[in-house]
Formats: sequence, structure tokens, C-alpha cells
Amino acid sequence: MSNPKNNEATIFYMAGYQRLLNTIRRSRFGVIVLVESKSNGTAAKPASQYKQSVNKQSGKRGKAKTKEGTKRQSMLNTHKISPFKYDMNEVLSATAMDPSKASAFLASVIAKASRVSTKDAKDFVKTFLESGDLTKEEYDKISRLMDKYSKYR
Repeated sequence: MSNPKNNEATIFYMAGYQRLLNTIRRSRFGVIVLVESKSNGTAAKPASQYKQSVNKQSGKRGKAKTKEGTKRQSMLNTHKISPFKYDMNEVLSATAMDPSKASAFLASVIAKASRVSTKDAKDFVKTFLESGDLTKEEYDKISRLMDKYSKYR
């Protein structure tokens, strides 16, 4: 014979579970929402209001910003960086520049030419020409290489 207290506890537990099922339902968006319950009087938002609030939260992703017109600039073609490095190393090995300084110089030229513009990179190279690290011929070779490996974007 079973214990009557266990049966009462089981029935009470099942009644609580049924009440829980009555107060919760799954919306069509896959989110669990509360439905109006007779016991505590709470009501859930209708699905249409829920959908609007979701759209308000993710509104930043949905709106496309208008792009202001920017002038196209000549920049280093990122697909041709390896041959550009090879040719630049040939030019820099023939210069009187210190090898560690030449490596940093090359990295700066590539960064400026690929991210800003080749015009700014040429201005950067010109500062080395004025300081005496490069000659006019080396400056011209580097400028021609930048023009050769650049594209408008």
C-alpha cells in the first residue's frame, strides 16, 4: 500500500506543473512568453509588440548608412604586396641605409601606401630624401615602384 502523503505531494506537484504550463507558452518566434494567468494576473506582451521591440533593438543593423562621396585615391594593390616587397628590398639593399632602418622604412611605406594613399607614402619617402638617407635616383625608383603596384580605390 502506498503512503497517502506521497500521493498528495505528487498530485500537488502535478497541479503546480499544470499551472506552469498554463502560464507559459512558446511564441512563434521561438521565445517563451508569459500568458495571462488566473492565479497571479500577469499578462504577457502580445507577439506583435514583441516583434516591434526586437526590431527596435536591432535597428542599428537594419539601417544602411548613406556613404558620402570620397574621391578615389591611388593606393598600393594589396594583391601585389609580395612582389612589391621583393622589388623594394632590391632597391633598399643598394642604398646606404642601415638594414634595420630599411626594414622599418619598408613597413611604413607599405602601410601608408596600402591604407592612406601612395601620395602620402611618397611624401614619407621624400622626408628620407631630405634627411640624406636616400638619393634622388633611389627616390625616383621607389616612386616608380609605387606607381607600378598601385590601383585606384
